[in-house]
Amino acid sequence: MTGIHQVSGNQLMLLQNGAAFFPQLRADIDAAQHSIYLETYIFAADETGRVIADALQQAASRGVVVRLLMDGYGSAELPQYWVDGLRAAGVEVQWFRREISPFTFRRNRKRRLLRLHRKLVVIDGQIAFIGGINIVDDIPAPRDLDVPRLDYAVRVQGVVAGEIHAAMRHLWGVVSWASFRRRSKEIRRFIPDRTQRVAVAEIAFMARDNVRHRRDIERAYLKAIAAAQHEIIIANAYFLPGRAFLRTLKQAAQRGVRVVLLLQGKVEYRLQHYATHALYEQLLVSGVEIHEYQASYLHAKVAVVDGQWATVGSSNIDPFSLLLAREANLVVRDAGFAGEMRASLLDAIHNDAIRIDDGYGASYNWLEYLMARISYGIVRLLIGMAGYRGRGV
Repeated sequence: MTGIHQVSGNQLMLLQNGAAFFPQLRADIDAAQHSIYLETYIFAADETGRVIADALQQAASRGVVVRLLMDGYGSAELPQYWVDGLRAAGVEVQWFRREISPFTFRRNRKRRLLRLHRKLVVIDGQIAFIGGINIVDDIPAPRDLDVPRLDYAVRVQGVVAGEIHAAMRHLWGVVSWASFRRRSKEIRRFIPDRTQRVAVAEIAFMARDNVRHRRDIERAYLKAIAAAQHEIIIANAYFLPGRAFLRTLKQAAQRGVRVVLLLQGKVEYRLQHYATHALYEQLLVSGVEIHEYQASYLHAKVAVVDGQWATVGSSNIDPFSLLLAREANLVVRDAGFAGEMRASLLDAIHNDAIRIDDGYGASYNWLEYLMARISYGIVRLLIGMAGYRGRGV
């Protein structure tokens, strides 16, 4: 995918999978003159990680300011000698909440669940990347599959890149203060969020946090789904929406809108997988199409509505993304961009997925049904224990 789309003074390039994303990212890092900000949930010690780490080190060695922010849980397996090597080359490295595990029953369990899940890069304040692709090999391990994960990112040039840059600089400052163990109230007082939203109807950067923008991404989805007239296509790796989201989707299907879900077909996380299956029957009864991706693992977090509205980003449609993690999505209203995204999704649906038929519930054996219901109940219980009960989950 190499189509260039001009949207309200911004140049957009849709990048499918690491095969398109990483060479473009490496080329832009190599051309950087002033600064590089990179945020990621996973930075893996593999070949892809080595390529990007080398590029960052080379940039720092020629005087570019390079700042790397990684999630303390998602990137926990990155060896310390990698971090030391980056710092020795002049790369500034920080961790977002470097706890051992967010899944704990200790007193501060809620705080540990607040992860940095967004995947952003900004170069020289002028070129930005936003999407769902981590810094990790495109072929999932164990390498029993030759097909890469299905995932997307967008390369942005224009005023929105500057807005993303401001948001990344703000979070870098917050984490810098946090490293001095100041309380969150003090952090917010000393480092106010001065990110300016670009008032353009055709394109918007949305960064979810737990302060002022808790539901921005979810509301953008709900507004687009509620206004849909013909078709909704959602591809999401971890799909476990709350009641409001489910209700809006089902209402769209019931009023005659074609609603298509492309979901994870291979079992990656069993609890999430079976909990999602607990929703299938009610969705199918409402007229929603469900397709499960089979070629590899699905990692996409994208949607297209009426061939005009599209979103690409890091936010899944599950409690972790919609209620807890820091996420970032780009929302674009443009027929050319949305059309390219739609064509890619339809190709994946037609060639690499299987459709779940309306008799899905009847084909369930009692053990599968029980696992689905128990898994769904466990997820709801965990969210309630984290303090998010009664918020449409």
